[in-house]
Amino acid sequence: MDKQQLIRDLLEIGAVRIETENFFTWTSGIKSPIYCDNRLTMSYPAVRRSIADAFVERIEALDQPVDAIAGCATAGIPHAAWVAERMNLPMVYVRSSAKKHGKGNQIEGHIENGMRVVVIEDLISTGRSSIEAADALKKAGAEVLQVLSIFTYGLNEAEESFNRNGYPFQSIASYHDLLEQLANDNVLNKEQKDLMNEWSRDPYLFTNS
Repeated sequence: MDKQQLIRDLLEIGAVRIETENFFTWTSGIKSPIYCDNRLTMSYPAVRRSIADAFVERIEALDQPVDAIAGCATAGIPHAAWVAERMNLPMVYVRSSAKKHGKGNQIEGHIENGMRVVVIEDLISTGRSSIEAADALKKAGAEVLQVLSIFTYGLNEAEESFNRNGYPFQSIASYHDLLEQLANDNVLNKEQKDLMNEWSRDPYLFTNS
């Protein structure tokens, strides 16, 4: 799957919504002209198969063998399962925090010291949840080879966080790929394009206004 095909698919199924007047508010508090809900991809077999193909292609291109696939709870879990099944690899998933009951697990599934793991996430915004999952795996003794996501907003904050914590990451498609597609399709006027480019450079400018 190429990135533009993914963008077309996300737009077609309504996973990506654009609102340049009444911004969306993310969990982090950031106000944004875009909301990407990749959970919708679960309901479209052709789209989810294409996403799994793209993940597998990127994993097979790594210069080290992979021992397990880890999904970030919750939206990364189904995609991790499909990739693990396709590659005949063990799978685990990582909660945002340890359970408050039972065995108190944060990682569900079998993980061993020294296992080389790829983390699957549906979306990267600030990168915080993905990094927390990678940190939990590292604490359990695993080596995180890469964090892969379906889509990234391409924020500098995320890139800096991944680099600072030493986790390589890549996404199938990005916010800038989306803008390119919208421009090609003449969906946005100049004012809207300028606003979305400005938001990408400094989202907190809009959040704090």
